[in-house]
Amino acid sequence: MNSTYLLIGGNLGNRIENLAMARSLIENELGKIIKASSIYETAAWGITKQPDFLNQVLLIKTKFSPEKMMQLILSIENKMGRVRTQKNASRIIDIDILFFNDEIISNENLTIPHPEIQNRKFALIPLNEIASDLVHPVFKQSIKNLLSTSKDKLQVKPLSKT
Repeated sequence: MNSTYLLIGGNLGNRIENLAMARSLIENELGKIIKASSIYETAAWGITKQPDFLNQVLLIKTKFSPEKMMQLILSIENKMGRVRTQKNASRIIDIDILFFNDEIISNENLTIPHPEIQNRKFALIPLNEIASDLVHPVFKQSIKNLLSTSKDKLQVKPLSKT
């Protein structure tokens, strides 16, 4: 079984219910959720004039390859009503693969580890909660260390524990 860390988030509709639906679909279609961080609220990153996001990191065990997982993730986002308009726009759900085992993958369809983890506290803070000693395979630094050196100034507030 493969270990993968996913970041789920969204800022449209009932954000709590959307995260719950995403977790259910992930568990039904991708694999068992082993750990889940608290849910965090963060101002939008990139395009800032939009509602705040809720984000959560999940550790799942899956039998699928990263490429197959990406196909299934896009299917889940589609089932939930995700419409892609422009980069960093408001969305009902977004599911990103942060890490897949300790693999490094870079092709036109997939980059793992996610290339922006080190720059985004909304990913680092929930990841640090459940995997502070996880070592980034490219930077060779722990999540705890990446968080302590992040230059991201956005406030990330815990909302609840699930």
